[in-house]
Amino acid sequence: MLEQFYPRLYLDSAYEVPYGDFRAEGYRGVIFDIDNTLVPHDAPADARALALFDRLRALGMSTCLLSNNKEPRVKSFAGQVNSIYLYKGGKPSRRGYLAAMERMGTTTENTLFVGDQLFTDVYGANRTGLYSVLVKPINPKEEIQIVLKRYLEKPVLWSYARHLKKTGEKRDWKR
Repeated sequence: MLEQFYPRLYLDSAYEVPYGDFRAEGYRGVIFDIDNTLVPHDAPADARALALFDRLRALGMSTCLLSNNKEPRVKSFAGQVNSIYLYKGGKPSRRGYLAAMERMGTTTENTLFVGDQLFTDVYGANRTGLYSVLVKPINPKEEIQIVLKRYLEKPVLWSYARHLKKTGEKRDWKR
C-alpha cells in the first residue's frame, strides 16, 4: 500500500539527477516542482537553476514547471529559466502531469518528474505512470502545512528504506 508513495529514485538534490544518462535512455522531458526542489520557497532562480535549465536545453530535453502555487510565483520563475509552466497544478491529481506532457509533446514513457514531496509530487507522478525522482528539500524552514506533511512522510521513507534493504532492490536511474 505504501509503495504508491515510493520514488523510483531518491537523491539529495535535483542538481544530482543524471539527466544526460536519462537522455541517453530515451527520456525527452522533465517536469519539475519549484519550491524546495530547485530553490527555497519563493526564491528567484539562482545560478544553479539557470545552469540546469541551460544544460537540459543543450541535451534537447523539454522542461515544464508544475506547481500548486499561484501564477505570479510560477510565471516569474518560469520566465527566469525559460520553461513552460502550469500553476495551480492540482498535484497529486494526474491532470497537471498529463497537461505538462501534452505541452512538452512527451509521453509517460519518456518523461520524468523531480520533486521534494511524497504525497503530492511523487504520488501524483506515480499515479500518472512517470519515472518519479524524490529529492531532499533545500530549506528546512517551511510553511506549517508542509511541516506537518514532512512528519507524515517520515514513516513512509522509513518503510521505503526497509523495503529496499529487504528486497535488495536497487533504486537507480535505469529501469
